[in-house]
Amino acid sequence: MNFDGILFFPVTPYGDGGTIDHDMLGRHVARGVAAGAGGVFPACGTGEFHALSATEAADVVRTAVTAVGGRVPVIAGVGGTFGHALEVARAAADAGADGLLVLPPYLVSGTQEGLATYVERIAHSSGLPVIVYHRGIAQYSVPTMRRLAQNPRVVGFKDGTGDLGAAQLIVRTVAEEGRDDFAFFNGLLTAELTQGAYRGIGIPLYSSAAFAMIPEVANAYYRAYVDGDEDRRLQLLDGFYRPLVALRDETPGFGVSLIKSGLRLQGMPVGSVRPPLVDPTPGQEQRLAAILEAGRALL
Repeated sequence: MNFDGILFFPVTPYGDGGTIDHDMLGRHVARGVAAGAGGVFPACGTGEFHALSATEAADVVRTAVTAVGGRVPVIAGVGGTFGHALEVARAAADAGADGLLVLPPYLVSGTQEGLATYVERIAHSSGLPVIVYHRGIAQYSVPTMRRLAQNPRVVGFKDGTGDLGAAQLIVRTVAEEGRDDFAFFNGLLTAELTQGAYRGIGIPLYSSAAFAMIPEVANAYYRAYVDGDEDRRLQLLDGFYRPLVALRDETPGFGVSLIKSGLRLQGMPVGSVRPPLVDPTPGQEQRLAAILEAGRALL
């Protein structure tokens, strides 16, 4: 599976009654694709997969597929309890998704054998290609990734741990299996902060939550990154991403909450986050507005 550009993880908008606002979601996704997204990942981390029912997740994917209109790949989130994961995977295939991002299982941790089987069964149930998310209780060893790389339906690896040594070994192991079609990307929160290091170990792609909120700044960073313009990249890193990360780290879950807050500040009524996440305080929103303005000023 090929991606060309920033990987876009849209939020899931909610209306006044707390139900999903599909009209707003469609506009949000279409805006991201028009801004140059290389792939759309609905109902994933930024889209509050943890807070969606299986039916809601399928509906989010269906809306995203319609809004994308075949212009870029649509990769749906799956994970959690095994039965829920299988149900969401099949529904995503029915909704027209091009692939799946396999998030960690729910609560319990198993062996590497169990983790590999979890991925394989999800891939088999839907018939779609899958990308594994290396994070939390779903951390894949080098032997496990060698096994999964031998499965043609496993087409990618997203790192959410920040362990560059482990990620480097996995990149080399997959290469040894002859998989030149494998997509590797940096999936840490606010990945722009660490992408310089990931590029050095052969992971050129990254997911950008900031793109969902302020695509013009995210695109400026991406252009500097691709062009090797380090002065410009570091200017954007220091002037926008570093203060954003400092604010994000104040409260658990702000990797999602700040994105929705930033969209609301720009006149997009995407609603609040669902529990257990919380919205920023008025003071934090004021600081976010200043960070957004500082980012635009750099353009």
